[in-house]
This record gives sequence, C-alpha cells and structure tokens, in this order.
Amino acid sequence: MIRLVFVLRRKPGMSLGEFQQYWRGVHGPLVARHSTTLDIRRYVQVHTLEDAVNDQLAGARGKMEPPYDGVAELWWDNREALAASFGSTAGQAAGRELLEDEARFIDLPNSPLWFAYEYPQVNPTPEEMVAREHSALVKLFFCLRHPANLSLDQAQLYWRTNHGPTIRGVANGMRLKRYLQVHRCEDPIEQQLRASRGTRVAPYTGHAEAWFDRADLATIGNTPEGRRAMEIAVEDESKFIDFAHSAMWIAKERVFIDRR
Repeated sequence: MIRLVFVLRRKPGMSLGEFQQYWRGVHGPLVARHSTTLDIRRYVQVHTLEDAVNDQLAGARGKMEPPYDGVAELWWDNREALAASFGSTAGQAAGRELLEDEARFIDLPNSPLWFAYEYPQVNPTPEEMVAREHSALVKLFFCLRHPANLSLDQAQLYWRTNHGPTIRGVANGMRLKRYLQVHRCEDPIEQQLRASRGTRVAPYTGHAEAWFDRADLATIGNTPEGRRAMEIAVEDESKFIDFAHSAMWIAKERVFIDRR
C-alpha cells in the first residue's frame, strides 16, 4: 500500500482544541463521504497531545522544530489506484471540495505533505495497534529530515538497514510496543497537491512512528536499561537525522475508515 502523510498546522487564531474539534467533527466525515470516490482504503487522524513528554523527547535531541497539531494519514492499495482516484472527474471534484474545507482550519502553506511506503521494524501479533482516545497507548510521531551531507537515498538506506536493527536490539529496554519506518517516495502527484495548497514547507525524508504505553514512555529513563537504550537510539539517529529541522511529539489516533 502507498500512504499520503499530511502534517498539519492550524490556522492562526485557532486554539488546538478548536482545530482538532473541527477536523474531527466536520472534515473527518467529509473525507469519509468521499472515500469511495477517491478509493481510499484507510483514513486516520493523528491528534497531537499537549504533554510534557514532548519537551523531554525533543530535549534529548537538542533544539527541534515545534510539534505539528496533527497528521492526516490516507492509504491506497497501490500507486496506480492512487493516480486513478485523483485523475477521474469525480475524484477531481471531491478533491476540490476537500481542499475548500481544508482552507477553513489548516495553515496550508506551512503544512507539508508527501507519499510514502512503510517498512515495519517491531511488530506485535497481531500487527494492528491503535492509540485510541481512552486507551493507555500513545503514538510517537517523528518526522525527520536528513543532513546536507547525505542524499535522500543514502539517508533512507541507513535508516532502514542500520537504524532499524539498532532499534530492534533495544526495543525491550525502551518498552517499545510497535515501530514502523515510513519512507517518503518522490511522486509527481505530490507536486500537484503541494501546488494546489500553496505549500511552502519542504517534505520530510519520512517519519518514524512508535507505540508506547504512556506511563512507560514517561519513565524510560528511570532504569539503567531504559537510559542506555535511549542513548543508543539517539546516538545512532544523529548519524542520519538533522534534529534541528525535524519534529517529534505524541498523539492519539482516530480511525475514520479501514477497508483493508
């Protein structure tokens, strides 16, 4: 499957609560209504939490970009299905209606988007894991950029073949429930969507997502094993991530569509 990742900043003048309420109560149902026309297989809203853990995570990596207010995630069966959905007359009409509504609550120029493929690294059995509103789980979202001395391909290769095994090796010490790498793939449709939204912020190299119990995430550093696991993770991240131009935060997920 191919995934659209759309990291969102709210329009100036809106509170986080107002933004997330509109997104959940108005825009989410609108996407769901058009999901058949657009051939969307899954649609998840990732709502950022205002939590002290966000500062702890960023502080361990030095100065980072501020957290986004949320992430819209949409899946299609493959690239061909994605292109067909955007290329049909009905799909184009649906896209225009969605864009018109996005402009009511999203700061579109400062909300980058890109397409990506998933590379699972640490999976539970069964694989499905959702940080629902009233569960103990939270989802860590880490959108990252690579440093200037690496190309996109070089950074993604290191991330996949070196960093992935490193995290698998310390997963128990980090009390990690699940870990996915989601790598950006360059696609002409991305440029079309960015142009229609006036997007100014460059897309990221990709993002990492991990699921934790909220209590475990807050206390990882309380044990020698946890502290060492975090040291190993951050040290290896520094080899392929530009922390100052990356962002991370924790969130809850709201699943609107799942037809997989």
